[in-house]
Amino acid sequence: MLRLTCLAVGLLLGGINGQITQFNRIDCYPQPGANQQTCQSRGCIWDSNFDSSHPTVPLCYLPTGTGYTGANGAPGTYILTKKAGSFVNPYGADSGHVIVSSQLIGKTLNVRFVDQSFTNRYEPPIGIPKNPSTSSSNDVLQFNPVNVGNQNLFSFTVTRASKGPNFWDTSIGGLIFSDKYIQIATLLPSQSIYGFGEAIHPSIKHDFSRYTTWAMFARDEAPDSASALDTKNLYGVHPFYICVESDGKAHGVFILNSNAQEVTTGMAPHLIYRTIGGMLDLYFFPGPTPEEVVNQYLALIGTPMLPAYWSLGFQLCRWGYQSLQDIQAAVGRTQAAGIPLDVVFSDIDYMNHDEDFTTGSAFAGLSQYVDQLHAQGLHVTLIFDPAIEVDYDTFQRGLNTGARFIEWPASYPVPSTNSLYPMTANTKIMLGAVWPDRHTAFPDFLDENITQGESSSATDKWWAGEFTLYHSKIAFDGIWIDMNEPSNFGTNQASTGHEGIAPLACPLTGSNNALDSPPFQTQAVYLFGNGNYLSTKTLCMLGKTGGGKYNFYDTKSLYGWSEARATQKALNTATGKRGVVISRSTFPSAGRYTGHWLGDNTARWEDLRTSVIGAMEFNFFGIPYVGSDICGFIGSPTEELCLRWQQMGAFHPFSRNHNIAGTPPQDPAMWPSVAAAAKKALLFRYHYLPHLYSLHYDATLYGHTVLRPLFFEFPSDSATLTLDKQFLWGSAFLITPVLTQGANSVDGYFPSGVNNDEVWYSIYDFNYAQATPPGPNQLPAPVTSMIPVHVRGGYILPRQAPATTTTAAKTNPFELLVAIKGVRGAGTAQGQLYWDDGEASPSAVDGTYNYYKWNFAYSETPMGAQLTLQRVNTVNGMSVPTLDIIELFGYKFSPSFQSFALDGNPLTLDMSSSFYNASVNQAYIKATNLIDLTKLNSGTPSVLSWRHTLM
Repeated sequence: MLRLTCLAVGLLLGGINGQITQFNRIDCYPQPGANQQTCQSRGCIWDSNFDSSHPTVPLCYLPTGTGYTGANGAPGTYILTKKAGSFVNPYGADSGHVIVSSQLIGKTLNVRFVDQSFTNRYEPPIGIPKNPSTSSSNDVLQFNPVNVGNQNLFSFTVTRASKGPNFWDTSIGGLIFSDKYIQIATLLPSQSIYGFGEAIHPSIKHDFSRYTTWAMFARDEAPDSASALDTKNLYGVHPFYICVESDGKAHGVFILNSNAQEVTTGMAPHLIYRTIGGMLDLYFFPGPTPEEVVNQYLALIGTPMLPAYWSLGFQLCRWGYQSLQDIQAAVGRTQAAGIPLDVVFSDIDYMNHDEDFTTGSAFAGLSQYVDQLHAQGLHVTLIFDPAIEVDYDTFQRGLNTGARFIEWPASYPVPSTNSLYPMTANTKIMLGAVWPDRHTAFPDFLDENITQGESSSATDKWWAGEFTLYHSKIAFDGIWIDMNEPSNFGTNQASTGHEGIAPLACPLTGSNNALDSPPFQTQAVYLFGNGNYLSTKTLCMLGKTGGGKYNFYDTKSLYGWSEARATQKALNTATGKRGVVISRSTFPSAGRYTGHWLGDNTARWEDLRTSVIGAMEFNFFGIPYVGSDICGFIGSPTEELCLRWQQMGAFHPFSRNHNIAGTPPQDPAMWPSVAAAAKKALLFRYHYLPHLYSLHYDATLYGHTVLRPLFFEFPSDSATLTLDKQFLWGSAFLITPVLTQGANSVDGYFPSGVNNDEVWYSIYDFNYAQATPPGPNQLPAPVTSMIPVHVRGGYILPRQAPATTTTAAKTNPFELLVAIKGVRGAGTAQGQLYWDDGEASPSAVDGTYNYYKWNFAYSETPMGAQLTLQRVNTVNGMSVPTLDIIELFGYKFSPSFQSFALDGNPLTLDMSSSFYNASVNQAYIKATNLIDLTKLNSGTPSVLSWRHTLM
């Protein structure tokens, strides 16, 4: 059982009693430049005694009593009024009246703070489903207001009706609400907090031994894993976290806001949230397991898309292919080495002068080569950036069809740059500079200009039309969208590489600077130092989106989300298939449309380690189709680093090798040792792709994670709460990668479970089929072997014999790995298989799939075993391979191979391949066409049974 330390409990109580200590402060000067004079001029408290043992403690902090008083309003609401004598907000006039309301959405509790002082408060227009959530517990969340109807400080708690710890307790004070500065603070019930992104987290659990502020505002910023701690925001925004309480129960919190924002984790433990726009729209998820927290979160924001089956294969890319021949050479040496390969990427190299929907002369034969790849069973993904050069056909068609682009506000004078181009001369389109040679415009994917009789906006229709037109020339299968924070070169300064182009200049001073230079700019600016603004590397905050309805100030972090939504529709329109979209910038609910890669990492061991954490976090965020640039994007990897990364990356759902221009190729066939390791790891991956695909099906239909940390399965085991160097596929498939230079072994942890009955079987080179002792283990992992992989007892995993493409492997007979959990007298295992044609859209939700459930059990009386096979859902006419192989681990009986029968009908096994190994309790049953899955009963389960004898 977990326990709060005495220090933490004391600090918690100190906060509730209104006593401010070093450890429960709320920073009163959350920007650079705090000193005694600037601090006290705000009415804050200054501590002149710097404590070198706690260097992150804020010296300038809020006095007690900062906040609002509360009164009853309309039924179920409360009216908050600024407390008399309370701290005066330095970042704008405080709201006079804030309305607080709460509601249940199934098991999810929503608490909203909306002020009446400022009209038309902005809400992110993302149209999340907000489906009612469910829980394995009957407990109900409660919103408990405190000090209503008197002049004391209003606060609230959120807790389960059965009590237990408070999820939130805002009695710590610090509530501030104004037009461009909103702040709320709360005490936390535990230090086991996970989430908030997108950022580089050196450990999966947040560190509450210090004060740490994490910025959240989408930005083109490469991850820096080598720094001791880099809290800069990266490409996406995810204000969501999971908390594991002291008794192992879990809950989650989501704050729906797309403005620049930040969160400070403090030592009490406590949390301070700040944003510079919108409102406070809080969602509390009761769990009580970590996996259920994610299920409840995704019921609210929407479950992820189902990627095409081929997109689970290995993918090859680089920026810096000089010609089509370079791509062909990389693909050729990969195939010659026998390395599985499914997807060939091309970065912007293939374009004509970096213009979307064009092909450069060095890639003139690309269309024919794509057709050749298709003939081999491979697929192709191309990159497309959102910035559109404003002097060629694509842009002209956009204007002609009414597509919208991000614009200057009507009252703002258009810069002279627009007059340089005939198509923009009489427009208010905001021009930037990205990869193309000349100025670019940025499509307004929040455009609500719905065309007559159509469900898509004019911008969406134009976007889909461009992809359809280009697909008629180059038959790509997937789309990669990059630079969509959106990124712009040289905003407010000269742009390197675009010296001949006038840079975008934003109004940082003067009468129009209210949005570009707000009174508080968050750590999204302050972490980057002087000379940086909210508009740095992007567009001006006063730009207009949503067809003029919104300010870019409010919607910038939604740009990647909105482009992903439009691009998924465009891909479906252009190809008529599901395909897959990969996006750099994301926001809550982006997983409904896209996967994600972890950005421009560096070829360093530190980046290899943080990519393990990043992939788990994006599963928290509802984007399970995720991976890193294998071997690192920036710089050149050593042979050993690339080898270890290929081994680990073989177990990330999105598995792609990718590197930067100007460096040597790093595709795995460049080194014989890396080629051998990649081949071995990827063939292993392809063997278990039916299991991985079934996990994605679960994610799409039910909001489950695909890749998860051990604490998701064992939250009551305190040892798992900090484990971030191992990860699971689903509940049963444990991967322990090698993340350290020069290592020939790796430390792994194997939970024993609440009842000490968990068993973990090795399925890699060492001790195959044998159980690994519970607890810490040192596992052999030389570079010539697989990294350690184990299967958890009690589960059945579907698999197929691998091939070098998913197209070929998908036709191979099915196999089942049955990992038995139990004692000699009785043992069980269960599993599932989801199967469709791999690319129809959207099969997971329209029912065009086959779904099977397996249950295994054995007994000593009578002496026998049976595997129950149930066809839950089926599609007539869809090809489904037969089930030919069943392998059992932990099977302590000798099977009678002559006794096998399906629903009482005798079966003949292939005795040249079937065997029983008593030394490791392994059974292997094989026969060609053993079970025809298409002929199973759709109602009554079929039973494969056999007799056995006790060993």
